[in-house]
Amino acid sequence: MTFRIVTLIASATEIVHALGFGSSMVGRSHECDYPPEILHLPVCTSPKFSPDGSSYEIDQRVKAILQEAVSVYKVDAQLLEELKPTHLITQAQCEVCAVSLKDVQAAACDLISTSPQIVSLQPDSLADIWQDIHRVGLSLDADADAQILIQKLQSRMAELHNLVEGHSHPSVACIEWIEPLMAAGNWMPELIEIAGGINLFGQAGKHSPWMTWAELVDADPDYILVSPCGFDIKRTMEEMHLLQKLPGFNDLTATKENHIYVIDGNQYFNRPGPRVVESAEILVEVFHPGLLPVRHEGTGWQRVS
Repeated sequence: MTFRIVTLIASATEIVHALGFGSSMVGRSHECDYPPEILHLPVCTSPKFSPDGSSYEIDQRVKAILQEAVSVYKVDAQLLEELKPTHLITQAQCEVCAVSLKDVQAAACDLISTSPQIVSLQPDSLADIWQDIHRVGLSLDADADAQILIQKLQSRMAELHNLVEGHSHPSVACIEWIEPLMAAGNWMPELIEIAGGINLFGQAGKHSPWMTWAELVDADPDYILVSPCGFDIKRTMEEMHLLQKLPGFNDLTATKENHIYVIDGNQYFNRPGPRVVESAEILVEVFHPGLLPVRHEGTGWQRVS
């Protein structure tokens, strides 16, 4: 069978490529940007809001849209009809992360004559990420390849965890949105623990929770990681002043010890695909300098001085 795959979430694009089906892709979402060879593909989604502005402004726009709609993104059903996909890979994890499953189902059932198979991913934890890779593999008749990929990724995770055994275990607060303040949940607490840290906020397998600045100050973490969902390092650095002006910032242990880091949420930590292992590597580089060759400084993480 000849596959014609459209991925509507960035992590799915990376999973498809890791399984060896990159050449079968015929379309992508507006957020799919890796690997670079997919950038020429037609873009099948777009946001219903302007992604420009501060984190507070984006938050307000998204909340306003979600009061009236299921998703903050829209699907180009006409383009999908032209592309004639056999597979649509989307997600049901978060209406803010990508096109909603409901919108994709509506487009596929009512407007796309090829009746593509819809593969819906729902990653809330590392185990879910492995299951999603398996789900994509099954849909593409590549179950064995998916199992091999999962085993390789799990093995690399185990090697990282073994590497940090016997070393320090710093307490860590990870911020997933700056204004209003949100802690990182889902698979992020697991990554912190794999890299030898003690996660202070957010639960593994649970959606990212809101938090207060007073709660963070009271916890006084050894390390603060700032990784707004969808932001790269440059954009996050532009908003760091919003945290640095808050009362008590200069008295925090993380500030005094120069352990505040911006980490790339867009490319790594908010993207539940094969590069989740590289996200764990980034944390090991940050928490335990010298244990790994420095590969990600400046691209995956940057110290806030």
